[in-house]
Amino acid sequence: MTQTGTQPACAPVLLIEDEGGIREFVRSVLERYGYQVVTAESGADALRLLANGQFQGVVSDMRTPGGVDGAQVHAWITTHRPELASRLVFITGDIANDETAATLRRTGAPCLEKPFRVREFIAVVENTMGKAWHE
Repeated sequence: MTQTGTQPACAPVLLIEDEGGIREFVRSVLERYGYQVVTAESGADALRLLANGQFQGVVSDMRTPGGVDGAQVHAWITTHRPELASRLVFITGDIANDETAATLRRTGAPCLEKPFRVREFIAVVENTMGKAWHE
């Protein structure tokens, strides 16, 4: 199921991940399953993209550089882009951290611990934001 061409109605997934190798891996997995992907290396960059762009959903690392972490991205989305609040998936290498656990309880957003299996990741993404849009 590969998407051909770029249709304006096909909103991309915003991927927020500061580690280059993980960012490219997650991007390639999403693209393999038909999603268009826009990447941000920090929460601050992501907020600039979210302020002006349309997205099918958001995949965000919990901890990102630049003073804006995953919890703050979620809070911004809830206030400014509430239609995306239920279409956010967190990824983290630090799920046992008390702050991370509290954020996950508060937001109710699904979270996958790195490293995760591709099928598990795609299942969570499809369940949270729907399958890739094909038009």
